Amino acid sequence: MEEQSFFDRMITHLRSTCKYYTGYPKDLGPSRVIHFTSEREFVQLLHQGHPVVVAFTIRGNYTMHLDRVLEEAAAEFYPNVKFMRVECPKYPGFCITRQKQDYPFIEIFHSPEQAANEGGLLIRILQDIL
Repeated sequence: MEEQSFFDRMITHLRSTCKYYTGYPKDLGPSRVIHFTSEREFVQLLHQGHPVVVAFTIRGNYTMHLDRVLEEAAAEFYPNVKFMRVECPKYPGFCITRQKQDYPFIEIFHSPEQAANEGGLLIRILQDIL
């Protein structure tokens, strides 16, 4: 039997240990990422009592990897954390209010009740992951 090259061993190890997207296709089932359509829908989602991770993106090659990571994270944290993607060229008003210059970026939103109960623990956990 032929011994694997260093590169093959490294890729095999990466695929077996990496928690998020590594280029290896995974069956995640139906998408759990919600596509932004209106601020009203966003507020309704926020009032369901779950944290909402919002990715502000512009379609392009730079966001393809982020899209895959969001899909995997949404599948893993469902139903405790909701993930939403906002395409900023389609909804510039919602994105401009964030006052960021660089895209893509991620923000985590809580309902006021949640923020009082959970503190910043979930925010720190998700920031480490993403």
